[in-house]
Amino acid sequence: MSGYVLVLGGTAEARSLAAALVDRGVRVVSSLAGRVRAPRLPVGEVRVGGFGGVDGLRAWLAREGVDAVVDATHPFAERISWSAAEACAAEGVPLLVLRRPGWTARDGDDWHWVSTVDSAAAVLPGYGSRVFLTTGRQGLSAFASLDLWFLVRTVDEPKPPVPQRMRLLLDRGPYTVEGELGLMREHGIDVLVSKDSGGRLTVAKLDAARELGLPVVMVRRPAVPDVGRVGSVDGVLAWLIEGGVLRFS
Repeated sequence: MSGYVLVLGGTAEARSLAAALVDRGVRVVSSLAGRVRAPRLPVGEVRVGGFGGVDGLRAWLAREGVDAVVDATHPFAERISWSAAEACAAEGVPLLVLRRPGWTARDGDDWHWVSTVDSAAAVLPGYGSRVFLTTGRQGLSAFASLDLWFLVRTVDEPKPPVPQRMRLLLDRGPYTVEGELGLMREHGIDVLVSKDSGGRLTVAKLDAARELGLPVVMVRRPAVPDVGRVGSVDGVLAWLIEGGVLRFS
């Protein structure tokens, strides 16, 4: 018997999960927030845009009759994660969070953990004056008043306010260590700012910072709802099968 799964997506893991489910004859709707102009689309059905908060998501779940929801959003997309937890609990729909593991410091790393992007901006002047800022286009306003030079890398053009002294690089991963080393050397970078997004697509910047002996201001992941969580697509498939939510034909 095939089933029906809503995947809250936007990540490489979400795309891999959608492909695995479609291969098994499961109907999948992947929901994307719509914040990226040209997102990488998964296989299966795709919807773009928010649900309208908890009430909107509850109404969608009730209308669609999905068998399960998998929250495979970015580790820092906390709003939709909390909305999904509340909506699924209210509607009695099984929910699982798929999160890739965060990064772990290695020998030679000089990481300085902070709780928020605002906290990163507050401590940044103590670590350098030429910053490689890789926290995404949302939250750039936190750095707008700093008298530092920034290399800002985002997927899409950010909206002001943004740092006054910056070079904008529109790009998306995967990145290589050689490429990241080249960027940092070319622009005289002396500090890196990153979110603890985890994964392989963007980890090269951390390897490059380690090789160059640069400090890294690392933003911790936000708190997540107290729901089941796995770190891989295989973990989701096992939950769907062993938990009796779906049986694949």
